Amino acid sequence: MTRPLRLAINGASGRMGGALLNLLDGDTRFELVHAVVAPGSAQDGKPVFTGSAHSLRYAHDWAQAPALDVVIDFSGPAALAVVLDHCLEHGTALVSGTTGIDSALEARVIAAAANIGVLRAANFSLGVAMLTRLLREAAAALPGWDLEIVEAHHGRKQDAPSGTALALGHAAAAARDTTLAAAAVYTREGQTGERAEGSIGFAVVRGGDIVGEHTAMLIGQGERLELGHRATDRSIFARGALQAAFWLSGRGPGLWQLDDVLATPR
Repeated sequence: MTRPLRLAINGASGRMGGALLNLLDGDTRFELVHAVVAPGSAQDGKPVFTGSAHSLRYAHDWAQAPALDVVIDFSGPAALAVVLDHCLEHGTALVSGTTGIDSALEARVIAAAANIGVLRAANFSLGVAMLTRLLREAAAALPGWDLEIVEAHHGRKQDAPSGTALALGHAAAAARDTTLAAAAVYTREGQTGERAEGSIGFAVVRGGDIVGEHTAMLIGQGERLELGHRATDRSIFARGALQAAFWLSGRGPGLWQLDDVLATPR
């Protein structure tokens, strides 16, 4: 495709939306043509690029959206449901990092992939995607080694373990032909007894301004393998989302992952 991809951002006034807007400045792969914020947002109707000759303004819905190649969504469950309908109606590819959706919306997203390209991830760091791939291979190759996942984030983070740590656990569990529900150990306190064979332990650190650190420790007899990733700049997540959008646009229907982006770079 010789022209820039026509891009829309859902959740444009959020932290990830702002990071995407910053990176789009000068990125010739894309033309931002629609930016959606929540109804009632202070940004609604204001220029997206202050001081620019570009006339684009924030919108609170999809009624006036022009033709699109791809949407990047970092919003909330309700807003994701709305943009999913829009993408299905117009055959638009969707990249989404929205979390916290219920099983009904999850099923809708999966069903939508029969008609449009959908790429979802809890973490859009390409480094974390590679970490997940390496952990999957190592967990399968070393099935008898104990596995512990340690994650660290800033003190304001609300959930624990992190979504990324859980995604790593799911990948490792699947590689060992089990499930995280069956294998996970989230707390240890007091007289815990011996470590359960085949379990996947989690440890959580919270403090300061840590952007995000994840380490998977595979522990054998007399040796230990550590696979880790450390984020120092939040823009990596927006950068990964843009790479995913560029990769996804023009592909056929399907439920894609960041691992697919790594496997067949564009």
